[in-house]
Amino acid sequence: MASSASPTRVKICGLSTEATLTAALEAGADWIGLVHFPRSPRHVSLAQAAALAARARGRAERVVLLVDPDDALLAAAVEAADPDLIQLHGSESPERVAAIRARTGRPVMKAIGVATSTDLAAMPAYVAVADRILLDAKAPPDAALPGGNGRRFDWEILRGAALPAGTMLSGGLDAGNVADALARTGIGAVDVSSGVETAPGVKDPARIAAFVAAARGGR
Repeated sequence: MASSASPTRVKICGLSTEATLTAALEAGADWIGLVHFPRSPRHVSLAQAAALAARARGRAERVVLLVDPDDALLAAAVEAADPDLIQLHGSESPERVAAIRARTGRPVMKAIGVATSTDLAAMPAYVAVADRILLDAKAPPDAALPGGNGRRFDWEILRGAALPAGTMLSGGLDAGNVADALARTGIGAVDVSSGVETAPGVKDPARIAAFVAAARGGR
């Protein structure tokens, strides 16, 4: 686990406008996330992703979020956004994660949905092939989206768990609870999307700034 003296690293995901991207950069976000998944209210086209990623170059790491991408989409997304990290948020197998990492030559973060402690059993196989693990609240069975549902899981599940360095926490985080989440889990990186929105897909600059400040003050 990361040292408690290390500043928390923060990812703002689902950015879709220049104004909110600027807000995330000015707040000091370490990663900015661009979602390319048409069913998501945070979806951006590859052209939009390219423009936003270009503005963030050198100021934050650019993450492109894909859900079960085929090879053609992978190639197009990498060409457009030139991501520093590819986030896989679907049902990709460990073998597919390894193949994507090899094919693209980019670091890969695999999201794992968590509802109970048994969900952590999937983690070692992904740790072996991914550069980072994102622990997110498992979507309910009837959910249209694999993430970004504003749900959280019981962080006590992670108490005493052997988490790899670089593990990121997501799911239902906001400025009001992120410090508690960090204190309970010892995780050194957090990811937020719906927790800095006023409506699905509508990011709020003030909430972005408040979240980053709360996360950085919480360890």
